[in-house]
Amino acid sequence: MNSKLSIAALTSAMVLIGGYEGYSTRLYLDPVGIPTACFGATRDISTDQKPEECAALLVRDVVWASRVLDCIDVPLTDNQQTALVSWAYNVGANAACTSTLVRLANAGVPTAHWCAELDRWVYAGGRKLPGLVRRRAEERELCLR
Repeated sequence: MNSKLSIAALTSAMVLIGGYEGYSTRLYLDPVGIPTACFGATRDISTDQKPEECAALLVRDVVWASRVLDCIDVPLTDNQQTALVSWAYNVGANAACTSTLVRLANAGVPTAHWCAELDRWVYAGGRKLPGLVRRRAEERELCLR
């Protein structure tokens, strides 16, 4: 687990992610056609998952997404950690780490400005998705708390 990730943020991120990713033990295609299962897992999945496999995939993928915290040099609150891990879970830690949001945070730009960058990440496959708009709004709100 990322040493910067607090247990409170880890727990909150798992709840937030689970609420937005949904849950299905059966393989399905996400809105842009990516094979997905469990809580939005896209790696190491099969046609049918057992609930305990889904739980393990969620933990693995949240820990993987928490790598975004290694890219940020400024102190973060638990709420900011939760918001950024949820975002990185959805967009990928590599994309998150190379984002304007991370660059602004590391440059010492006020929190309100870099948290607002979350609102830009509402597109998938070139389409603005209402679910991503809602998710980013909640992540931004958390980031600012």
